[in-house]
Amino acid sequence: MGKSLSKVSLWDRAGRRLDARARPNTVCGGVLDVDGIADWLVEALGAWSAHPVEAIIPVGHGAGVAALRDGALAFAPLDYEAAIPAEVMARYRAVRDPFAVTGSPALPHGLNLGAQVWWLAEQGLFEGTTLLPWAQYWAWFLSGVAVSEVSSLGCHTDLWDPAAGAFSPLAQRMGWAERFAPLAHAGEVVGTLKPELAAATGLSQQVRVLAGVHDSNAALHGARGFANVADHEATVLSTGTWFVAMRRAQANAPVLPEGCDCLVNVDVDGCMVPSARFMGGREIEIAAGGQPVDDPAEQVALMDAVPAMLASGAMLLPTLAPGCGPFPDHATRWIGEPQDKRAAACLYAALVADVALDLIGARDTLLVEGRFAEAEVFVRALAALRPDCRVMVAEGPADAAFGALRLVDPALAPAARLRQVEPLAGDIDAYRARWLLETAP
Repeated sequence: MGKSLSKVSLWDRAGRRLDARARPNTVCGGVLDVDGIADWLVEALGAWSAHPVEAIIPVGHGAGVAALRDGALAFAPLDYEAAIPAEVMARYRAVRDPFAVTGSPALPHGLNLGAQVWWLAEQGLFEGTTLLPWAQYWAWFLSGVAVSEVSSLGCHTDLWDPAAGAFSPLAQRMGWAERFAPLAHAGEVVGTLKPELAAATGLSQQVRVLAGVHDSNAALHGARGFANVADHEATVLSTGTWFVAMRRAQANAPVLPEGCDCLVNVDVDGCMVPSARFMGGREIEIAAGGQPVDDPAEQVALMDAVPAMLASGAMLLPTLAPGCGPFPDHATRWIGEPQDKRAAACLYAALVADVALDLIGARDTLLVEGRFAEAEVFVRALAALRPDCRVMVAEGPADAAFGALRLVDPALAPAARLRQVEPLAGDIDAYRARWLLETAP
């Protein structure tokens, strides 16, 4: 089952979140459960029928492609964790553009959207279709207007050339570029709510539907609402199923290593953003045995478990998501038996995040946003590992949903305040040194 999350969030004009509803983006037989998500979306939107809803902004991951034919979905989009046959992947890898052109690393399964498109094209499924990214599929579902959008096309897809601001040579050679719906800015109003959906939800037919945005880039756009981030050397670490570090580099942007899950991301305005990522939320879930690490009631107990762990040297080595992150080929194992695997999972995530941040040259200010910003062991360990960097978290909503809201009102300032994180006490440098020694090839 896929673990990514669909959300409907409601915000008022002052930028305050009123409530949110969520469900898993379920996967059925290697494809996304589009019908199930659509049913949930209609139900969730209907819950806001008594509110003056003015606009809807779709937000979605960047490794899904929808194909429209004759005004309907031609087939269910693939799940990006569905295994693509090895012989198909070999043919694709032989023709994909180099990292220097696309800023997109070679990733497993369908995490490169181009690999999905190649596989589907080989099966002859694109005849007479219009293609659009996953977030923009939902803009079409809501409005009936098909568009594509640059942040969705520019995130490790192999389909975009960030420097040229155009489809990649591969996408153009294969004729895929002309199959994609026309480009629209993430904040562009593409239409209004379809009459049948207005009737089903009780919302007005005048509700505006925006083109929509890639989820990590929505988080980046929200973080740029803070003065500390907007025009300064700063990095945003968005945390969820994936941990994505995105740097606003004022100078000294590094040459990114392709083999460590680094990429040139593309923001909503088409600007290049040096980025690095790993599947932190999934790895924490596995390492912690499915127990949450961000429960406010558990933070004191988790912090209390850290001193003994640092003293004993109990630790987890990467990687629990093979093929991803800065240690894609390293075999995971435990060293010692931690008192609390939840706390150990947080230390592990901080260590991997620290390496990923080094890969993109992160410095000065780091804003951690998303679910795991509330995991004290994680953020405080990160602050201790990076003493020359101000590690900040937002006290209040400032996540991907807020970033989507800023597409409606770019001048909107966050209601949340930033808090500088207090570094974790203890000898974490020695702990890191041993961890790095154990991860060395």
